[in-house]
Amino acid sequence: MKSYRKELLFNIPKRMALINITPQVENCLKESGITEGLILVNAMHITASVFINDDESGLHQDYEEWLESLAPHEPVSRYRHNWTGEDNGDAHLKRQIMGREVVVAVTGGRLDFGPWEQIFYGEFDGRRRKKVLVKIIGE
Repeated sequence: MKSYRKELLFNIPKRMALINITPQVENCLKESGITEGLILVNAMHITASVFINDDESGLHQDYEEWLESLAPHEPVSRYRHNWTGEDNGDAHLKRQIMGREVVVAVTGGRLDFGPWEQIFYGEFDGRRRKKVLVKIIGE
């Protein structure tokens, strides 16, 4: 069994963004040489997410509005976490809703997706460098 590991780096200038990272993950799979196995993609920060869904702009806008309605950024004083001097209590909650990671089967050297599935990086407290781990195991 082979193993491959790579960190993808992001520095999103906005507070919140949803970025399709499927091409970067596919490049990692190609670099790995693994054709049968599993690929794990996870956000390495507690204010960011990795998830699978459709790459459709209306859906992305719906996600951003929905997340902001569930955990609005303002007023920052509403979150006890922010009482420590932080201003990202909402980002921790958004990450919890959207999830930390995805696992995708690798079959025939390709991501074994269903129709319309793509991998996304969700940023909820941007404006600084963050990492996403790609770990692939298989043969």
